[in-house]
Amino acid sequence: MIMAILVLTIFLSSAPFVQASNSLNGIQLFPEDHILNVPINTLPVDPKSSEYINSNGGASGNLFAAWGKKSGLGADVVDETVTKNEVIFRTSRYSDNVLYPIPPDPHIEGSDTVESCTGDCHVLIFDQDSKKLYEIFDLEPKLPDGSYKAGNGAVWDLTSYTLRPKGWSSADAAGLPMLPLMIRYDEIVAGEINHAIRVTVPHTQNTYLWPARAQAGDANTSYPPMGQRFRLKASYDISGFSPTNQIILKAMKKYGLILADNGWDKDSRKWWFYGVRDERWDSADLWKLTSVKGTDFEAVDVSSLMIDPDSGKAGIIPVITQDPGSAPYAQSDNEIQMIVIAVACIIIVATCYGLFFQKK
Repeated sequence: MIMAILVLTIFLSSAPFVQASNSLNGIQLFPEDHILNVPINTLPVDPKSSEYINSNGGASGNLFAAWGKKSGLGADVVDETVTKNEVIFRTSRYSDNVLYPIPPDPHIEGSDTVESCTGDCHVLIFDQDSKKLYEIFDLEPKLPDGSYKAGNGAVWDLTSYTLRPKGWSSADAAGLPMLPLMIRYDEIVAGEINHAIRVTVPHTQNTYLWPARAQAGDANTSYPPMGQRFRLKASYDISGFSPTNQIILKAMKKYGLILADNGWDKDSRKWWFYGVRDERWDSADLWKLTSVKGTDFEAVDVSSLMIDPDSGKAGIIPVITQDPGSAPYAQSDNEIQMIVIAVACIIIVATCYGLFFQKK
């Protein structure tokens, strides 16, 4: 009996705490305490929440998955053997003018080939050897000399907290990275999404909030600024959705959405959110998320997490008392494990105490 208790104690005390991770091919995409990777489910609601949401459709607004099996943005995972190319940017002033490891047939947004691409033509390249992310907006076909032309480009060191310089966009209008904020099917397989999700809305303000670095909006304070965080309300019932969509909606409650660009929509009501195209997605199932309305979200104030406006490192997450009637806070795996260990210790102490007095 005592031996069994001892083994249980050792097992529970030595088991590692499960740490949320935003990773690709086993490589962390920015540190775990980066603002893009920390939960926001306990942070206060932004005072202008209703204005921001109503200015983008309100109850008529709805989620719209901007990707599927073959549509939307793709991503390329490369290593240091891929030849790096010169890219001539039209907005070189706000671009990282370095060589880019563009593979021969990159997964370009909305098309099978660079030559046939129309629209934004984003290319997202993850170098797993250097742990750098290369993102390009509006890539054009390769030139005879081996170089390319494009709108602009940004390079991200995925091990750091470094943000873009103030006023600089990236391959996105807000100056944020794209791939680390996009839903990847491997995350669905793993059962959890551990990062904020990229979203675009029709109307944005001509300002930005940390960690965004640029704006592309109008002088209307009823519109949300770039970088604004939103989360699905804790009280929203997700039980009727598929397992895949429940994983997505849970992430929207815990990590939320982050406003990264303007998303055109003739009805000015679609909240486009983004993932990486993959043959495994069920596009018809993703379409069912259109039933989630803009008013099912709330804008969140994350300013309490900012340590340095020029760094993505987030501070300690404060515990905010929940509003009466809101859904109970879901405990993390770490918290559950700590409770189990505490209960086990109490049982062990009580058992030993009982055995001691039995012998007496």
